[in-house]
Amino acid sequence: MIDIEKVKNFILNKQENEFPDGLYYHNVEHVTDVYEAVIRHVTAAQIGDQDALLLKTAALFHDSGFIVRAKGHEEVSCDFAKEYLPGFGYDAVQIKKICGMIMATRIPQSPSSYLEEILADADLDYLGRDDFFTISARLYKELSEAGIITGEGQWDKVQVEFFTNHHYFTNEAKQWRQYKKDAHLEILKLKLTDNN
Repeated sequence: MIDIEKVKNFILNKQENEFPDGLYYHNVEHVTDVYEAVIRHVTAAQIGDQDALLLKTAALFHDSGFIVRAKGHEEVSCDFAKEYLPGFGYDAVQIKKICGMIMATRIPQSPSSYLEEILADADLDYLGRDDFFTISARLYKELSEAGIITGEGQWDKVQVEFFTNHHYFTNEAKQWRQYKKDAHLEILKLKLTDNN
């Protein structure tokens, strides 16, 4: 019997201690946020225990690769899953599914199963939430300190483009988040025209 609480404590501690400085968005708070979003999906869609376990595990591991590097962190997250999960009782088939879910969070998202869709949606749940602008500011700080974004004008452009290309996959995410996500996009577009 796999103890998800033990897995959770292990990987969150590892991330807490080993994430590099400057991760204002891709941090333990984000990981637990995605974990909680997954739980909401599991409850709403009445996901079975086995699949729920795999989803929760994938949520906990999905950004662990940031310990090593930001670019291509999903592959590293999968390597961590392969390295550590057998010690908790996961088999090869389960780990393969978990890695599929982790890879589905890579941008642009291209999930190929319902579980992968759930994790992809959970990862970007905040786009359609009330705390969007607070969280977005953390991502802006992270990306600008890393030299990926130079200035708010570029950030607004990137956000508008990202929102325009992004879509939720599951009915739950569409129902819970689409309306507010659309409203946020309108605000971002206005910001863009005001600043040009």
